[in-house]
Amino acid sequence: MEDALKKFPEQFAYEPRIEHEENLRRSKRVIVAGMGGSHLASGIVNAWKPSLGIRVHRDYGLPPIPDEELKDFLLVAISYSGNTEETLDAFEAARAKGLARAAISLGGKLLERARAEGVPHVTVPDAGLVPRVALGFMTKALLAVMGESGGQKELETLPKLLRADDLETAGRTLADTLKGRVPVIYASNRNEAVAYNWKIKFNETGKIPAFMNVIPEANHNEMTGFDAVPSTEALSKNFSFLFMTDDEDHPRVQKRFRILKEMYEARKLPVTVLELAGRNRFHKIFASLLAADWTAYGLAQHYGTEPVAVPMVEEFKKRMLE
Repeated sequence: MEDALKKFPEQFAYEPRIEHEENLRRSKRVIVAGMGGSHLASGIVNAWKPSLGIRVHRDYGLPPIPDEELKDFLLVAISYSGNTEETLDAFEAARAKGLARAAISLGGKLLERARAEGVPHVTVPDAGLVPRVALGFMTKALLAVMGESGGQKELETLPKLLRADDLETAGRTLADTLKGRVPVIYASNRNEAVAYNWKIKFNETGKIPAFMNVIPEANHNEMTGFDAVPSTEALSKNFSFLFMTDDEDHPRVQKRFRILKEMYEARKLPVTVLELAGRNRFHKIFASLLAADWTAYGLAQHYGTEPVAVPMVEEFKKRMLE
């Protein structure tokens, strides 16, 4: 894991190649079907350029869209292993409906089917990574399939812009403050996918519970759960809050973060501000995510947990086959 994180910026030098590109029917309306770490790239692309409006589908079959609208979508099936049950089901459902399709994977049944059926696909490098750490490869591949050359060029600036050593230091320092606590990440709606990635890294790499929500929605409900009285104080004392701030957020959202920080701290709830900063939008996003990787890895080392494998997920998959 440590070596993979140190080399993470190198992923943005990868140049995806689309096989059967002559069959690719691009559309401004895109569904990305994927599960777990494989679909994370779609949320990141949405955070980069919200106007793209990628519809992320994390289920069997297809989203509940009327057939007359569904025919206008391109379905991109993303499965790092190529064997994700739900994604394969969505890929087949799209074939049955006659939808335009594309696939992104490093192998497995998904690429077998794509090759056999002449479906445009990208084979991502098999660098021995877990999906959540292969996010650079997956994001570049998705942008290639979507024809977003501007995004690809922006990503190509990251090997020089991402200061891996500084982000390792920042991540490990944050991990020290989170020992013995359950992280709760808050972000704006635009940065929801970034916060979700932080949560996933805590869950899978650190093997700890973690939660996330968005501002302003959390101001209408969740925060009241931490307005503790003596009889409920024990329930909230182990939480630690990470506020993901961004100068591109709506000014009223920025004000909400400031006020909520004051109110939480007045209630003795620890808050750490994670400012999204960078030379461009993708730099902001991936600097934050690499810091998240190091934070989660630092926590795994502290707790003595396995940072790479996810044995509970594998156990669950085996039981689903019974």
